[in-house]
Amino acid sequence: MGLKIGYAPGAFDLFHIGHLNILKHARSQCDYLIAGVVSDEMLERAKGRLPLVPLAERMEIVGSIGYVDKVYAELLPDKLQVWEELRFNMFFKGDDWKGTPQGDRLESAFNAVGVEVVFFPYTVHTSSTALRTALELINQAPESAHRRQGARR
Repeated sequence: MGLKIGYAPGAFDLFHIGHLNILKHARSQCDYLIAGVVSDEMLERAKGRLPLVPLAERMEIVGSIGYVDKVYAELLPDKLQVWEELRFNMFFKGDDWKGTPQGDRLESAFNAVGVEVVFFPYTVHTSSTALRTALELINQAPESAHRRQGARR
């Protein structure tokens, strides 16, 4: 069949066990793993906010993971354009995408060019969004406590 080249894209912001699991599972299914780290600008467009960790730092973290053979800055919103540049034959994504309109379009587009799409279990109990929310609450707590103390005076 030839070399199985896998591509696992993600924000990888606030790197956590869910990210590690995706990379670990992806590497177990292919011979060579490319991790795509989505740019700050693309994340801002997609999620309406910048990541907490800048692209260069996220790439350094992801590139240091032993399961990853190559790290790639994903600057293009179209995954087929990324495929044209990298020519992977396996695409990995969390199963939170499976069965969604976006996931179905991705699967259909990749099947048309011979790329196998593999969905992995999403680590529900840990997410960067939950970590970000917790950090925001922690950062707001001293301000709220300070306001409450001022109101008592």
